[in-house]
Amino acid sequence: QLQLVESGGGLVQPGGSLRLSCAASGSGFSLDYYTIAWFRQAPGKEREGISCIRSRSRGGSIDYADFVKGRFTISRDKDKNTIYLEMNNLKPEDTAVYYCAAEFHGSSCRIFASWGQGTHVTVSS
Repeated sequence: QLQLVESGGGLVQPGGSLRLSCAASGSGFSLDYYTIAWFRQAPGKEREGISCIRSRSRGGSIDYADFVKGRFTISRDKDKNTIYLEMNNLKPEDTAVYYCAAEFHGSSCRIFASWGQGTHVTVSS
């Protein structure tokens, strides 16, 4: 069974940066075969997608939501089975619980079977 564990959240001032990590583990797991995405959910709001990196078997393409383009960067380290979300120029509206999700050979970046428990990000002065 695939397990995802997020870390790296915390309190940061507006304009600051954070790097979130999503460590994946499971029998026979390889990032090459999984599409991974980052989502977030702010208090009182619906969950929204931030970024998605497709499995290498799906071409490895990357998508970003418009509201994070130019500020957030998704990446993966196959050797560490870890996916990162580098967040720069953070704004108060980026405050949310951030989740990573994974889907075996996922192509849509919308349907994910595995989810992490989330990590809190608070952007405030």
